[in-house]
Amino acid sequence: MDFDTVVRERYSARMFKPDPVPGETLARILELAQHTPSWCNCQPWQLTITRGAATQRFRDAIFAHAHTGAKPAPDFSFPAAYLGEYRERRKICGLQLYQSLGIERDDRGRAGEQALENFRLFGAPHVAIVTTDEALGIYGLLDCGLYVQTFMLAARNFGVDSIAQAALASYPDFVREHFSLPANRKLVCGISFGYAAADHPIHSYRTERAAVGDAVTFVD
Repeated sequence: MDFDTVVRERYSARMFKPDPVPGETLARILELAQHTPSWCNCQPWQLTITRGAATQRFRDAIFAHAHTGAKPAPDFSFPAAYLGEYRERRKICGLQLYQSLGIERDDRGRAGEQALENFRLFGAPHVAIVTTDEALGIYGLLDCGLYVQTFMLAARNFGVDSIAQAALASYPDFVREHFSLPANRKLVCGISFGYAAADHPIHSYRTERAAVGDAVTFVD
C-alpha cells in the first residue's frame, strides 16, 4: 500500500480470526519495524512473540490472573488523570466502543466483562510483549513507542491487523515470570495481532482525530 493508505486504514482491532500470520509475512513486518529510529541508535526494544499453543497458554494465564481482581502495578505509571479535552476524547472513544456492542452506559457488569477481553487478547493468534531496558528510562520507553507505531503500520501494509494494549502492562511481574524475562526488562505494552473479524460490530466505528490546528503551532 502507499503510505497515506496505510496510515489512514490502520485501526485498533478488538476481535480477531484464529488464523495465524504466515512466518514470511511476520518476518517482513519485523524487518521493517527494525528500522525504527531511536535515541543514540540504542534500539532498546525487545519482543517476545507467541505463536500457536503459546498464545493460548498466555491468554489463559493472564486472563485468569486479571479475573482475580489483582491490583495493576505497571512498570511505568498509568495516567494520573484525564482532564479537559483528553477526558472528552477518552469518553467519546469509550461510548463508541460500548454502543457498537449494545452496552448501556450504566451497565457496569457488561462494561467490566468487555474490559477483561483485553486479557483474552481479543482472540488474536499472536501477541508481542514489548520491553525496554530499565537503565534507559524514559528515552527507552519513547523509543519503544516509536517501534510499536512502526510495527503496527508495517503490519497494516501487509494486511495484518493489530492493537497496542496498555492493559497487558498492568501485571509486569506476572508477564516476566510467565516468559522468563529478566527483572531489568521493563514492560511497555503488548501488541495483539492477526487478521481482524472485520464484519464484527465492534469494528463498525472509527475514532476521530483532532484537526491539525488543534495540535500544531507555527512560529515564523
